[in-house]
Amino acid sequence: MAGYDYDLFVIGGGSGGVRAARVAASLGKRVAIAEEIRYGGTCVIRGCVPKKLYVYASQFPEHFADAAGYGWTVPEASFDWPTLVANKDKEIARLEAIYKKNVEGAGGQAFHSRAVLVDPHSVYLVAEDRTVSADQILIATGGRPAPHPALSGHEHCIFSNEAFDLKELPKAIMIEGGGYIAVEFANIFHGLGVDTTLVYRGQEILSRFDMDLRRSLHETMEKKGIRILCHSISEWVRKNPAGRLDVLLSGGQTLTVDQVMLAIGRIPNTENMGLEGVGVELGKTGAIVVDQYSRTSIDNIWAIGDVTHRVQLTPVAIHEAMCFIETVFKGNPTSPDHDTIPTAVFSQPEIGTVGLSEDEAVKRFADIEIYRASFRPMRHTLSGRDEKMLMKLVVDGTTRKVLGAHILGPDAGEMAQLLGIPLKAGLTKDDFDRTMAVHPTAAEELVTMYKPTYRVKNGERV
Repeated sequence: MAGYDYDLFVIGGGSGGVRAARVAASLGKRVAIAEEIRYGGTCVIRGCVPKKLYVYASQFPEHFADAAGYGWTVPEASFDWPTLVANKDKEIARLEAIYKKNVEGAGGQAFHSRAVLVDPHSVYLVAEDRTVSADQILIATGGRPAPHPALSGHEHCIFSNEAFDLKELPKAIMIEGGGYIAVEFANIFHGLGVDTTLVYRGQEILSRFDMDLRRSLHETMEKKGIRILCHSISEWVRKNPAGRLDVLLSGGQTLTVDQVMLAIGRIPNTENMGLEGVGVELGKTGAIVVDQYSRTSIDNIWAIGDVTHRVQLTPVAIHEAMCFIETVFKGNPTSPDHDTIPTAVFSQPEIGTVGLSEDEAVKRFADIEIYRASFRPMRHTLSGRDEKMLMKLVVDGTTRKVLGAHILGPDAGEMAQLLGIPLKAGLTKDDFDRTMAVHPTAAEELVTMYKPTYRVKNGERV
C-alpha cells in the first residue's frame, strides 16, 4: 500500500461512499473521496431528506381540518412555496457540510471533482487536473431518474430532482409512474393544493408490495381527490400557446397541466467514468456487476449502493459500506444481507412493510395463514376523518414463523422499523401472541390478532 497515494479512494460522496471513507479513515487508512456535485448524494440532497420534509409540509392541511373535531378553531391557512424551498435548502446545506466534515474529521481528504478511472489503481481528478493512485477503489456514484427519450416532448418534463426546486407551485401536475417516488410525490403535491393526476402503465400502483396495501392506498388516494389512471401511458407532451402542457394519454384522453413529472425508474451513474476502459463489467442497465462481497470484475475495485442496482435504499448502501470495510480492511469477509429489509412509503397514509407479501409467500410455502385487521384509528374518531388503517401478518402455517408484516396508516414507517427486528430474528406468531399489548395504540393490533382471517393451502384460499 505504501507505493500508492492512498489506501482507499472512494468515488461518490453519498451515504454509502461517505460511510466507507469515514470509517476507513478512522482505522488509520489513507483515504480520499471525490464528489462532483454535492456531498450527501441522492438521499440528502435530492431524495429521502427533502422528500420527507415536503411530506411533512403537505400534511398540515389535514392536521388543520382534523383539529376542529378536537375543539380547535384554526384560522384560514395559506401556504408559501418559496418559503418551504428556502428552508429546505438551509437544512440540506447544513447536512451537506456535516457529511464532508465527518470524512475530514476522521482524517480523510475530500475533493469536489469528477473522478475518472485511468487504470485499476489510478484516478484522474478533473477539477484538479491531476491523477492520484490508490490501492483500493470504491465506486459509490449512485443513480439518477431514468429519462424517457422516446416520449415526444420529453424535454418539457421534469423529474424528482427538479420537483424540489420549482420556481412556483403548479396549479396542476401529471406524474407518470407507479413506484414509491411517483406515489409519494402525488401525495405531496396534492397535499399542497395541486390538482394531481397519477398515470401508470401497470394494473395497480406499487408493484412488489402486498396487494392489500396497494389497493387500500389506491382507494384512499382517490377519496382524497388524486386521480389515478392505471393501464395508461403518455403518448406525447406539447406546450400550448398559454404556456401550459397538453398530454395525450394512450386511452385518448388529453390532460392540460402546468408540469409533467416522470418517475419511471432510476438508472446507475456509470457513464464516462472509465469503467469499461479498465475492464469493470457492467450489466444490461449499466449497473456495475459485483460478487457477494461487492467486488467488481477487477480485484481491487469495489462498488456499493444504487450503482450496483441491487437494493436501492440508503440504509442498504450504508450496510454495504460497512461490509466492505469488514472485508477489505478488517480481514473479515462479510457479504451484505439483503434479506428481510424494512421499507416505508411516505404516502398519505403511509406504508410500512417488512418481509414477504402474501403473493410471494404463497409461491414459496404450501400452507399460509393471513391475519388481517382493518379499522379506523383512534386519532380519526373525533376528527371524523373517514380513513381506515390496515394491518396484516403473513405466517407460515407449518412453522408459525412470521414471514411478512404490512401496515397502511399513521406512523406505519416507524412500526416497520421495529417489526424488522422480530422478523429478522425469525420469531413466530406465538412469540407475537405472547407479547403484551400497549394500549391504546394502533400497533397493539399486531399482537392481538389471535385467529387467522383466512388460510392459503397449495395456492388455494380456504
